[in-house]
Amino acid sequence: MKAIIFDFDGTLANTLPICYVAFQSVFKEFDNKDLSSEDIRSMFGPSETGIIIENLKNTNKENAIELYYEKYLEYHEQLVKPNNDITEMIGYLKEKDIKTGIVTGKARRSLDISLKALHMDNLFEIIITGDDVIHPKPHPEGVVKALSLLEVERNDSMFIGESDADIEAGLKANVTTAGVKWLPDYQPSEFSVKPNYIFDRVTDLKRHLEKGVHSEL
Repeated sequence: MKAIIFDFDGTLANTLPICYVAFQSVFKEFDNKDLSSEDIRSMFGPSETGIIIENLKNTNKENAIELYYEKYLEYHEQLVKPNNDITEMIGYLKEKDIKTGIVTGKARRSLDISLKALHMDNLFEIIITGDDVIHPKPHPEGVVKALSLLEVERNDSMFIGESDADIEAGLKANVTTAGVKWLPDYQPSEFSVKPNYIFDRVTDLKRHLEKGVHSEL
């Protein structure tokens, strides 16, 4: 394996709680709507700005987007905590000269906030955000673009994520896929789209790379 590309939300950081708070603030302030976590999650796919543009009834989209980022920054330290296992795992990949990247539907602005707050802003060779693609996941555009920038072949690469959209994007890009259940709030009981592997713990990835001991589906 020469490159491992990760989704971000739910894969490298447990950011779902802060996304809920920020979106709930926006829709309450501008549309006077109280949205549940399920309501918000059903909108996921586009970047945060895309979600607001597509779903907010109020025409003042620009100020709504600014409020989203204000709340995202305001509550980040309180709601999103660093994960030592993930930091150590990225360090292990670097020791093994395995290239790393991120392909996420998040907008660049919120991703930068999270990476800086979690001290992860210098850990990845390439980053593809929702702002960098025309077609969001499950379209493979982001993964294919990452492979090109990393200059690696598809059969030497793995894409790791926690959602069906991640797995579908990886499969369409013809890379090995791994579905993860290693962070709270992002644990589907089953993947509708079957990944090549499932990792329940962060250490499972290291074990897979070192010994090839894994559960292939």
